[in-house]
Amino acid sequence: MGEKSGSRGGWFGWFIVLIVVAVIAVAIALTVKQKMHKNGSDFEAAPVPGPPGAVTQKYADALKTAMQFLEIQKAGKLVDNKISWRGDSALKDGSEARLDLSKGMYDAGDHIKFGFPMAFTATVLSWTILEYGDQMKVVNQLEPAQDSLKWITDYLINAHPSENVLYIQVGDPKADHACWDRPETMTGERPLTQLNTSAPGTEVAAETAAAMAAASLVFKSTDSEYSSLLLKHSKQLFTFADKYRKSYSVSIPNVQNFYNSTGYGDELLWAASWLYHATGERSYFEYVTGKNGEDFANWGSPTWFSWDNKLAGTQVLLSRVNFFGSKDVSSSNVLQKYRKSAEAVMCGLLPKSPTATASRTDSNIPSDALILNAF
Repeated sequence: MGEKSGSRGGWFGWFIVLIVVAVIAVAIALTVKQKMHKNGSDFEAAPVPGPPGAVTQKYADALKTAMQFLEIQKAGKLVDNKISWRGDSALKDGSEARLDLSKGMYDAGDHIKFGFPMAFTATVLSWTILEYGDQMKVVNQLEPAQDSLKWITDYLINAHPSENVLYIQVGDPKADHACWDRPETMTGERPLTQLNTSAPGTEVAAETAAAMAAASLVFKSTDSEYSSLLLKHSKQLFTFADKYRKSYSVSIPNVQNFYNSTGYGDELLWAASWLYHATGERSYFEYVTGKNGEDFANWGSPTWFSWDNKLAGTQVLLSRVNFFGSKDVSSSNVLQKYRKSAEAVMCGLLPKSPTATASRTDSNIPSDALILNAF
């Protein structure tokens, strides 16, 4: 898989918020008692356990603001709406296909629902909840995060009406961007964009599979039926993505102007890694450590984590297996390659590392290397 390039979508706002959510969650976690433990034999990503201690209020306030961004982006029939200037919108989305695609989230300041970055948002939000959910709960932000996540996954479920069909976009970006109005009052047509066996899109199907697998872990203890449903869709979508390998940027050239993909191998590894965490099934482990890992993992060449490139995330996720997995898998030589690549990414972020990136802010935080390369 070649080097990733940028896109001209509205991802910047989404990416900033996801970074803020993750960083704030980590900061809150660092103010309380932390300890690590192994959670069973299926390698579920578990929250940091232990009784929370004192909370730094500024981090709690920042996390609340970040969660409000997701509330603001919601489409559909709003429930318990806390944003006074938002109302119901896009209630007929999907009607031409006899589907309810009213939920989901708008991309940025426009009214398009782009499935690719939306699914990535769900995956990363799930990961944040799984790792720092107990700390988010202390500051009353776990429930809002879970609610926003389910708002997306409800949409993704409905966007996958059969095994080899996935609706990946609602709205016409060019027409939408030519009109400045509120989603509550928009009157333009809302065309649907679909993936199928004739027009596949491996990266979007695989990212959606990853989102559903990760979310299935979030809801496993509170809504087992919903968790199982997510996992069912995830497995089907992964099979679709893997069997019909083709970039959606090739199948549907119009998407190149917004969220152009530069490869799908990273999404396949990312989805298989999440499915392994969610199911513990050996086949997914063998997928990422076998020929597909050799073809797509690009070991030893650290990259930045973004909606278009999930290699760094995959490396960290599989390093978790290397640390906490059972002996028969944790000792894998291939897992060591993922772990070493993840360590190279981390060393690029740490300011005193010999391999630290030179692109940093005045506060010694990675700047364009972490943010600008991501879109």
